[in-house]
Order: sequence, then structure tokens, then C-alpha cells
Amino acid sequence: MALVDTVPCRQRSMDSMAGGHLGPPGHPLLASTLPQELIDDLSRRNKVEDANHLAEEKESLCGGEPGASFLPSTSYLCDLRHGADGAIVPAAESGFVSRWRMKDRMKTGWVALCMCLNIGVDPPDVIKISPCARLECWIDPFSSASVKALEAIGKNLLTQYERWQPRARYKVCLDPTVEDIRKLCVGCRKSAKSERVLFHYNGHGVPRPTANGEIWVFNKTFTQYIPLSVYELESWLGNPSIYVLDCSAAGMIVKAFCERPEWGLGETPSSSLTSATKDCILLAACGANETLPQGMELPADVFTSCLTTPIKIALRWFCPRSLLSLDPELIDKIPGRQNDRKTPLGELNWIFTAITDTIAWNVLPRELFQRLFRQDLLVASLFRNFLLAERIMRAVNCCPQSYPRLPPTHQHPMWHAWDMAAEICLSQLPALLEDPTIEFHPSPFFTEQLTAFEVWLEHGSERKKPPEQLPIVLQVLLSQSHRFRALVLLGRFLDMGAWAVDLALSVGIFPYVLKLLQTTANDLRQILVFIWTKILALDKSCQVDLVKDGGHSYFIHFLESPGIHAEQRAMAAFVLTVVVDGYQHGQQACIQAGLINICLSHIQAAPNASDGLPEPLLLQWLCLCLGKVWDGAAEGICIALHEDAPAILEKILKEPHPEVRAAAVFALGTMVKVGVDEPSIEGADSDVQEVAEQRIAALLLTVLSDGSPLVRAELAIAMARIACSHNRMFRQAAAAYLKLPSQSAVVPNYGTGYRNPGYPYASQLIYAGSQQDLDQGLQTLDGGATYHSFMRIVRSSGSLSGSPGSSGNSPLSDNAVLGDSSSIASNNGGNRQWKRPEESSFYVQCIMAAYALARDPFPRVASLGRKVLRIGGVESAQVVVPSRAGGVVGYPRNPPVVALPPTPPMAGVLHRSTSWVASSSGNLASTWRITTPPPSPPTRPAFLAGSTSSLRRVASMDISAALAGAWDPSRPAVRIAGDIVAYPSSPVLNTLTSGLADAAGMMNSGVSAVNLEAASTATSLPESTFYKWSCGHFSRPLLEPSHDDEEEILARREMREKEALKGIDRCQHSSVSKVVDQIGSWDTQSEVGTKAVLLHPFKPLVCSVDDNEIIRIWDYDAGEVVNTFENHNTPDKGISKLCLLNELDDSFLLVASSDGSIRVWKDYTQKDKQRLVTAWQSVQRHRPGARGLSSVVDWQQMTGYLYSSGQISCIMAWDLDREQLAYRIPCSDSYASAMAACQTHHAHVITGCGDGSVKVYDVRSPEMLVCAMKPHGTKVVGLDFQPGADFTKLISASQAGDLKMLDLRNSAPYLEVDAHKGHLTSLAVHRYAPVIATGSGKQLIKTFSTSGEQLSVVRPHNSFLGQRIGPVTSLHFHSYNVFLAAGASYSMVSIYAGESIQGR
Repeated sequence: MALVDTVPCRQRSMDSMAGGHLGPPGHPLLASTLPQELIDDLSRRNKVEDANHLAEEKESLCGGEPGASFLPSTSYLCDLRHGADGAIVPAAESGFVSRWRMKDRMKTGWVALCMCLNIGVDPPDVIKISPCARLECWIDPFSSASVKALEAIGKNLLTQYERWQPRARYKVCLDPTVEDIRKLCVGCRKSAKSERVLFHYNGHGVPRPTANGEIWVFNKTFTQYIPLSVYELESWLGNPSIYVLDCSAAGMIVKAFCERPEWGLGETPSSSLTSATKDCILLAACGANETLPQGMELPADVFTSCLTTPIKIALRWFCPRSLLSLDPELIDKIPGRQNDRKTPLGELNWIFTAITDTIAWNVLPRELFQRLFRQDLLVASLFRNFLLAERIMRAVNCCPQSYPRLPPTHQHPMWHAWDMAAEICLSQLPALLEDPTIEFHPSPFFTEQLTAFEVWLEHGSERKKPPEQLPIVLQVLLSQSHRFRALVLLGRFLDMGAWAVDLALSVGIFPYVLKLLQTTANDLRQILVFIWTKILALDKSCQVDLVKDGGHSYFIHFLESPGIHAEQRAMAAFVLTVVVDGYQHGQQACIQAGLINICLSHIQAAPNASDGLPEPLLLQWLCLCLGKVWDGAAEGICIALHEDAPAILEKILKEPHPEVRAAAVFALGTMVKVGVDEPSIEGADSDVQEVAEQRIAALLLTVLSDGSPLVRAELAIAMARIACSHNRMFRQAAAAYLKLPSQSAVVPNYGTGYRNPGYPYASQLIYAGSQQDLDQGLQTLDGGATYHSFMRIVRSSGSLSGSPGSSGNSPLSDNAVLGDSSSIASNNGGNRQWKRPEESSFYVQCIMAAYALARDPFPRVASLGRKVLRIGGVESAQVVVPSRAGGVVGYPRNPPVVALPPTPPMAGVLHRSTSWVASSSGNLASTWRITTPPPSPPTRPAFLAGSTSSLRRVASMDISAALAGAWDPSRPAVRIAGDIVAYPSSPVLNTLTSGLADAAGMMNSGVSAVNLEAASTATSLPESTFYKWSCGHFSRPLLEPSHDDEEEILARREMREKEALKGIDRCQHSSVSKVVDQIGSWDTQSEVGTKAVLLHPFKPLVCSVDDNEIIRIWDYDAGEVVNTFENHNTPDKGISKLCLLNELDDSFLLVASSDGSIRVWKDYTQKDKQRLVTAWQSVQRHRPGARGLSSVVDWQQMTGYLYSSGQISCIMAWDLDREQLAYRIPCSDSYASAMAACQTHHAHVITGCGDGSVKVYDVRSPEMLVCAMKPHGTKVVGLDFQPGADFTKLISASQAGDLKMLDLRNSAPYLEVDAHKGHLTSLAVHRYAPVIATGSGKQLIKTFSTSGEQLSVVRPHNSFLGQRIGPVTSLHFHSYNVFLAAGASYSMVSIYAGESIQGR
């Protein structure tokens, strides 16, 4: 099997990244570069013809099964990044990480061999049969003189032990006395220190142990047997230790140990026992009442033989039981060495090790297996051989004992595999001995076991019993002939989940795969990279082992090798990312190996890849690897700047995949030094670093309006690092921007810079700086048009700050606001020196961006944005969030928003009184006065009631009394401007620190929203969860992605498609006479009425939302409320539209607010279980003089585009697959008041404008604008395409009440209907049925046919049983039935059915 057959498949999230975004990579499509790219993009994404084949396309839409072409096949916002709120990392499964790794590896350093044989003299309590077993250590003690035989036996035993632990020190004590044993044990413990000591006791020449736990030794003259308590023995030997007791009734000793008071009763250790119980191991030859076997077929020390020479004793025991007629004496002549697996003897030993490991793995608890079979090499060998001893000795009615106690294993099925392997080997033995040149045929044992493992992989799972063959797979890795297959199967097993990786590590796979990194075999590289990917996805601690053994070089070489698949490179990049993650030695090793240059070169080469689009997974992990390798490493940052890494990463910021963009932002953010010592290398200059970080910040600001909260969250975290690194300048910029000097006036410029309270400040707050700033303004953050200065600071003399008559040019240089900035010290701890006026614009843009993030519609991004503001020192103004839905369960509320106060939206020039600060009492005695106000600019009504909620209504108001007393949170908040309010005498209203010069009365005479003290070193930066979340990709199955709910999803979609097709056919061929039958009526209890309604296409549910953006879901069959929640908790309220995404699947509810923010909700029909999938700001910067954005949106499921516009000069097309702005359609003549995207054709979108005009756009054509006409004299309030597939005919309605039927081929309407006499508020057109509905503020709902015929009228009735409707605010038709939902300003929602199709 080639590894290319095992190339990992990606999860859904990566599938969409690889194939879901068709179109050229690079910059978002702007109007100037739109035509060909957009045509290619749409043709690939939707498989449609271009504008020259519209006729053929129309025929294809109408052909085939009726309505089949109307049903979109793609779902959006279903990737893994949308599964959690803001990429929150799920907690790792408890106990997985590092559970497999032994805390303390043990070593047996000393072995004491005590032989009490007294050859020639039988103990008095033993009656031997004749003939009986005589061999001791395979030596006949009567073959020579007793002294020589005893010495030979001792020497042979030492040799047998050395086979298992050659590095241990051995001492032999023959026929000892008590003193001999004491000296032996004390000496071994003294020399061994903390290592384990093994005490082997052969008591075949002494009586059996006593019931009190005593063994027998000799006196000096061998005339008496002297008892030795095991308690004394333990006190001499200490712990850790292991006792091997080969004598009759050895179980007495085990029982005596277990009955000690400090050990407690029982035979297994518990957590409450002392460490001595865990550090002491006992192996006994038989039970307390048993006698050792004496048969001639076995040696006298059969237990010792099993422990030290297992192959020999196993084959001798097996021969009489085999069908082969084999002389047992030939066993000693088996060719080969035990450590040579290519020889018969070596292979038998290899198979025996695999089988005993497998038996232990399958019967022992994991912790006990680790302790006995993985902690100590000698202990592991003894316990493997102990399993054999149990099998052999139980056959002669002896039950070997152990502590810890092991379950019975003598009848385990794996012993049959051993018998078969032994028989295959022994069957070749006569021929091999007769002719040594004959080739030995290896056993098929490992091949068969791998096949069994492969079968388990086909049918096994976490819920089933683990594979028995896992330890055998580990042993197979030692063989070159089986290694590749074993690695591939091991990779498949690891891919089943973290539980599989944990099992493999627990069985001991780690040292094997670590050693394999030293191999140079090319065929193993890819599967080794995959295996290490799965291991490190579970346990990061392996990074230390990799760096220690130089394993990181293996992955670096793999990453730069040619001919490697992008997915495999991504895995290597992931491994290296884990190696450097938070590990300084790993960072240094990878930096020295040139990892930064390799990653940057791959990023540069990615767009030029010969196999098409760059692999997003590779780009994502290259960026993450770079971000981790230079995070906190000064040397790495210097190399990155030298290689111009910011410029290389800049193009990644425009990639179509949100994960890639977020990774690029992460990498750029970690390039900013925070608490990093300057590198002591030549050319490292703090000024160069500062300029580089400013450049990095400028790049980061380009993604401020990104559609993915994943990207914006990383931006906020990066901005926090910049705010911390440039803390002093951040604070000074905020102070200069926010603080008005004493006795000054503010002159609002009501041009393009006028602030609307309902719009994020990032594009509205403009800094009043130098003369150049005043004349030219600041560039917008996304490279758009230039804005003029928002305000000018006027000195008390009346001259403009920065004007030729003023004494200074910039408040950031020598302006009186800040005084002489040269006195401010510069250092790398966040207190950088203030230098140039142009820097002020940069830092103010950063502050504006931080404020925009703090007002982000996605809660996690907003929370991070507030942290950035706090780090930047903006901390004394709060956005108060009133709850206008008392008791309503909604989305979890954010804490008070720390925010920049905007310029006061008050008309005229605002003067401060000369007594801005009462110097004696410290009270803030301020009086704002309005003098000679010009015409008031548009402004939104205040959201707080009462005289303090809007200063604009008050000519003169003294707030000093309110600010004088102690702070009381229960007191009402005073609205300063827009959304910014201050609590009276709140402690957060801090005065400026004494660090600033008092040139303009700011030192002790002002209130600021900025704390100019440098941020404390204890200030914690927000942590990114994106890296950990990205690691989760490799923790999931990659080779065979498993989707447990896929069959259910497909079945539900198929059922809904059939239901939809049936409904489409019914609607297209029906003749609706009237729509007046009220099948449901619901009082939402809303205080502000209903703003928008939406009927669910497959459930009897209606969604409604009011102007407070409280969303309610009602089941009109059951007549009960299903769910109620709040769309958001910020003060700017107002709804634009409700849409359904993925209506054929588990639909999402898209809620468009009138301020341009979009929020998409999942599980919105489940009580209190709604979750925010994504949120972003869809429109930016309203027109000059406009009251607000008044956004209008529509969703097109066929293309995945959300079109939005409003009081702006273009239509924004957002690609929800990429979560990115795809392009802008210019429409500068008039603002859009209504919008509709064709739901049966992918290329058309229409807008109705405030001047009564209607415009049709075809996004495939280079000109975009296909048709423009002006059928109305007043604002268009609704429009849509006519029902069916004919996209050339439109319906529009104006505020005056006229209904116009339009044809793209004619400039004039072909049909006009006077639907209402003014006050028309809403229009709804059925998607497939020929019916139109209009609603008016006069409590009327009328329905018309597409030919203009009035079908029905719904009027209010005064009777008790009559229909209750109020001024109609919204209408919506069911997608596949003629049901009409109507919302009214009186909090009523009604549902009407057409007479011809009332059944559901």
C-alpha cells in the first residue's frame, strides 16, 4: 500500500477551504478590477453560462422536474469554525494528556542472588520422589563435587539474569548465614541508592517458610536452620525492591507481606497505602500450601527457569505435547541468537515477547500494565516470563503468586498462537541442523496478526473492545520487512481519535516512533509525519523529546523536500509548530535550522503552485508555525524583519479562507515584541523595530472590516500587543484626541465626518491634529475616500490649533495639550518616545480601530476590543446597556463597554466656563452653553429618558451637583454623547496624571477618559485560542472522516426537497382567489410593535422581531411561543430584515439590524438554546447629512452572497462562504431604500432608491448596472422579482401607494396599480404563486394577482370576534404555500391563508 493511498482527507471545514472557494486568490474584487474575475468566479461557483447564453439558461431552469432548479444545493456557515462561539477551544478530555508517560522510570541497579541448596542434604519437611527433578539452573548438582556444583549453579544463575539486565551489578551469596544476607542486602541498598534492588531466594535446600513469614538460612557450621523474618529482610533491603522466591510454600511470604499493618489486608495496593507497597514487588513460585513439582520432565527450579530462560523451558515443556516427534535435546541446538530476529532462536524470542506483552495488555489495568511492563526493563522481562511460569506450573497443580496480584492468564487464547509459532519453528529444526545452508522460513505469525489488526480496523470503534494486536504492532515496528505495513495500520488506528492515540502511547509506541526518525528511508517519511501529527495533537509534552533527540530536523527536511503533497507539508508544519509552542529550546533549534526562511519561501511560492489554488491548510499552518517560532524570540523577529516577513504575509490577509487570514493575523501579531529583551546582535535598533511594528499595525488594520469573527478576534489580540508595546504613545494619542483644552471651543464640521450615534466610530472619529490633518483629514482604515477633519480645537485666543497663527503645529509635538513631549522617557517596556506628527495619525487610527472592535457585533470580539482599550488607557467612559426586554431570556450580556467618548453631537459652538474645575473643593463645576446654533444636524433620539438623557435639548445645564457626591451605581447615568454615558461621580472618571505638562490647564484641571500612566507589567494580554482550536483539526479523523449524522441530514434534506418541489408545483399551478382566512393571530406583547416577520418553510413557525430587536418564535399550530431571545444588548436598536439561510437543512436565522450589523443564529427554534454563529458589520460609512445607515439587505442562497446597502454610495456583496467582502457595486446617485436578490436566478439584484428610481444589476456583466428607471415619485419601500423564473419582470411599490409592474426591456412600467392612497409601508411577493401583498399604515392589507387584479382586502373590525390588525409594518409569504404573515405596530402578528390551498 503506497502512502499516497493513505493521504488524509480533510474534515468539512478544510473541505470547504480546499474546494468551496472557487475563484482567483488575492485581493477582494473591487469595482475597478471586477469584470473578468467575477465572471470566472460565478461561473465556477454556480456552473452557469455567461450573459451571452441567458436564453439557454432560462430554458434549463424551466426544464426537467418542475422547480428542481430553484432548490440550492449548498449550505453556508456550517464549517467547524461556526460550531463554537468565537472559536472557543473545547476542553481537552480529562486524563488524556501525558497519562501514558511514566512519571518516574525505574531501573534495577543491583541484584542479590541467594542460593540455599546445601547440596546432598534434603530438608526435613520435604519428601522427594524417586526419580525426581534435580536440575538447578540447568546443572545437575550431583554431577560434580557439591562445592563446585554450588558455584557453577550460582554462576549460571548470574549469567541467566545478565541476559535480561546486563548493566546491573550482581552479588551471589551461596548457602548464606543471617549475617551474610544482612551484609548483602545492606551493601546492595547502599550502592543502589534510589534504584531498585532484586533479591532472588532459592530455598530448595532448606525447610519451607513459616506461617509467621520467615525464611530459612544456615548457621556457619551448617548444623542448624536459622529463621530469617522477611520484615528484617525488608528493613535491610529497603525500597524499591523486588523479591523472587523460589521455594515450596512461597505464598506464605506473600501473605506475610500483605498482612503487615502498614500494608493493610488484601493483595492489591490502593491509593491510601504507603509508597512502600507500590515500590515492593513479589514473585513467588507457588501458593502458601503448595509444594514445588518434582517430575523429571521439568527442572527442580522450574520457576527460576521460566523467569530466566523462558524459551528453553517453554519448548521443553511443549515438545511432549506436540504432534512432532522431536527430541527435547535438540532444543539446545536451535541456531541463532536471541537478539537476532532473523534467526530461528531470535524469532522465537521475538514472538514470545509479543505474545506475553499482548496477554498482559489485554488482561491488566492500564496503570498496572504501565508499572509492571513499561517502568523497569528487568521487571518487565520477569513479568513476561512470569506469565509463562503460570502456564507451565498450573499444569502441575502449582499456582505462582505475585504482588501486585495478576489475574489468571494460563488459558489466554494467545498461547495457542505461541504453540503454533513454536511448532512451525521446531518443524524446520531437523533440516536446519542437518544442512545449515537451508534457508529458514520465518513464521507467518506477525503477518497474520497484522491482518487480524486490519480486520479490527474495518469494524472496530471506541465503543468496542480495543484491538488485542496493538502490542504486536509495536513489536512489528522492529522488523524492516513488516515495518511499513505496520506503520500504515498504526496510522489508521491513531486516526480513530484521541482515545486511540492514548492507547497506542500507553502500550509503549513512543520510543519506537521516536527512534524511527533517525531512519533515512523515503517510503516511511510521510506516514511517520502523519503518526507524529496524531501524537502531538494529543500530547504537546513530546516536544521536549523531539528536540532532545534532534527529531525536529526530520520534519524541517521533510517540509522543504520537493514533491510533497500540500496536506503532508501542513502536517509537518503542525508538528514543528507544536515543537516551538512555548518551548524556548525548540524555538532556538528551529530558528537555527532555518525554519523561518523555509516557511516564508513556501508562502511566497503558494500562489504560483502548479496544481492550482494554494492549499489553505498548508498556508494556515505555515503562518501559525511562523507566529509560534518568533513569538517572544528576539532573534526570530530580527530574521523575520530581515526577510521582510510582513510583506510576505500581507497577501495572505486577502486569502478567501477565514482560517488562513486569521493565521496570518496571528503571525503578524506575534511579531510585535511584548516583554522581549532586545537581541544583542549588530543592527538591532529599537527605532527600526518601532517602524516595523507600525507597519505591521497598518497591515493589521486592513482586516478591521473582515466578515469573519475569527479574523477580527485575532486582530483584537494583535492590537492588544501593539497597545502594550506602544503603551505610552497609545495613551498620549488617546489623551490628545479626547481631551479638550481649557477655555476652548469645539466646532463640529457637519460634512462627511459628522458622527451618527448608530454607526461605529472607527470610520467617523477624525483626529484634529496638524494643519495638514485639518486640510486633508485621515485616510479611512480600508483605503477608501479621505474624510475631512471632524473637529478643530480653538484656543482661547480664537485661533485654530495648527493654523498659521497658532504657536504649534500638532498636539502631538509641542501642542499645549500635551506640552513638551521630549521630556517623556523612551524605553522598550511600552513607554516609547513621542516623535513625529505623522505618527499621531497612525496611533489615533489604532485607537479608532480598537473602539470599532469594542463595538463589534460579535460578543467575543467586542470583549477583546474592550481589553485593548483598557490596555491603551481608555477607561473612564462606559457604554451603558439598558434592558428594554425585562425578563426576556437572550444572548448573554456583555459587561459595560469601555469606550472612547465621541465628539458631542450638539449644534453650535460649545464653550466651557472659566470655572471648569473648582480648585478649592475639587468639584467639577461645568456649564455647557450653546451659542448661536446653526441648523441642527440630524441626530437619533436618546435612548435614556429624562432631562439628562440628551444635552442637545438643554440650552444651559449645570451638572456639577450631580458630579459632586459619592458615586452611587443606582443613580441615573448622564448621557454625554451618542452611546457614551458617565455615572455621576463615578470613580472611573479619572483625572489626568501629573506626568503631563500643565500648559493648557490639564494637569490638575480636567477630566479624561484616558489614564496616561503606563500599563502595569502585570496587565495580562488576551490570549488567542485560534492556535489551540486549529490543533483540533488533527485530533479528528483525517483518513476516513466520520459524520455520524450525515445519513440523517441527507434523509431530512431529501424529504424537504420533495416537500418543496411539491409546494412549488402546487403554487405555480394554483389560482388564488383571495388571502383573507386568518389561521393564526398572536399578540407578541412587544412595547414597540413588530418590525419584521418570517414564516418557516417547513415548520408551523413564525419569527417576529420588534424595534428593540427582541426575537420571538411562535408555533401557530400549537398557539404557543417556542423561543424568545434578544438579538444583541447594545444601545443602537433597529431592525432591517429577517432571512433564512440553508432552509432545506437546519436553517439559520439571519437578523439584519438597521445599523448595518448582521447576526446569524443557530438553533433559534429551541428554547434558550440559540447560538450566535457569526456576526459582522455589513455596511460602512453613511452619506453626508444622513440620519443613519438605514441598511437594507437581501440574501441569495444560490450564490451564498448577502447584498447590503443603505445610506451609502454602493451595494456591498458579502460572500458568506469566504466570510469576506466580494465586491462593491457603485450606486452613487441616490441611497437604496429597498433591495431584492433574485432567488431563482443567480446573477441579478435590484434596488429601489429614495428618489423613486429602480436599478437592476447583473453581477456578471462588466458594467454591472443593466437597467435604471424612475417609475415612482417618492421613496421605494418594497420591490421584488415577479414569481417564477422570469427574472426580467419586477414589481415595485412606493411610499405613495402606487404599485408598478416593470420589464427590464422597457423603460416605462407595463402595468400600474393604485394599491393605497399613501402610507404604503410593506410589499411582499410570493416566490412561486402569482400573488402580491401590500400593507399600509392605515391598517389595510391588500392582495393582487400579477396581472394587477385585486384579490382581497383585510380590514380591521371593531367587533369582539373581528380581526385585530394595526398599522402594517411588515409582510412575508410562505415559500411553498400561500400563507401570508403580517406584522403590525400594535404588537400583533397575523397569518392568513389563500382560499384555494388552505391545507398544510
